[in-house]
Amino acid sequence: MEITAKDVAKLRDITGVGMMACKKALIATDGDIDKACEYLREQGMSIAAKKASRIAAEGAVKAHISKDKHTGALVEVNCESDFVAKSDVFVDLCDKIATAVVDNNVTDVDALQSVKVEGGTIAELITNATAKTGEKISLRRAVIQSGKDVVEEAYIHMGGKMGTLVEIKCEGLKAEAVGDVVTMAHDVAMHIAAFQPTYVSKAEVPQEALNKEREIITQQLKNDPKLANKPEMALAKITEGKLGKFYEENCLLYQAFAKDPSITVEQLVAQTAKTVGAKLEVLRFSKFVMGEGIEKRSDNLAEEVAKLSGK
Repeated sequence: MEITAKDVAKLRDITGVGMMACKKALIATDGDIDKACEYLREQGMSIAAKKASRIAAEGAVKAHISKDKHTGALVEVNCESDFVAKSDVFVDLCDKIATAVVDNNVTDVDALQSVKVEGGTIAELITNATAKTGEKISLRRAVIQSGKDVVEEAYIHMGGKMGTLVEIKCEGLKAEAVGDVVTMAHDVAMHIAAFQPTYVSKAEVPQEALNKEREIITQQLKNDPKLANKPEMALAKITEGKLGKFYEENCLLYQAFAKDPSITVEQLVAQTAKTVGAKLEVLRFSKFVMGEGIEKRSDNLAEEVAKLSGK
């Protein structure tokens, strides 16, 4: 029997097990989903399989930065309750996964399952943590940023509700000044969490987004009675002027710095560069908000009682 990608994805959704393991189980059971679940349980994945129908919409975002500051990672690991998310078992698991991402340069969720760390593979650690906590635990996503002449720094908000990772390119940075750049980068990462920019600078804004913003501004101007008789060229100039506000709201460098609104993030970077005697540039950033996009379960006791009573 032919095993399709759809079959593998379905089994993964049911069990929470990696794609390769799911494919192997389906091949071994001629594509029978129920038997494949049993096969996975026989392979020591029973706990995860039993919990897989539950919704894991809680959890945490964790970060890890290499000792040389050249590599950083963010991971999101999910569980079912905030109580478990704060437990030592869960926190230790998240830290090990984030460290494994950096040490092995792997961000693919399926590939990470087989990465070996202290205590077993990532998949085994997740299964063990699931057994200890009694909740479904799953590795949702991971991202890594790395470079030769860069400083990576992260900020984790409220114990893991959100995580940001920022990369600063450094030219001519002396070893003794790395700490100053790390401090600045941490402040920038915190700013990103607070103001949530979409882009670093104007250069990153897609033309499509700019065209859409121009359309919106142009329509606003046309709806303004005071500007109704203005020629198209005049309206076009006003539109371009108003795009500055769009850049300030959406581009990191032009936003008022969270800790000192009297300067922009761009000015903060320039000031730090002058202090450390190096050329600094914000290259990129990543942001994870824990649970974004996951549908949370809404339990209705009346409905559950009705189902159990057959009404």
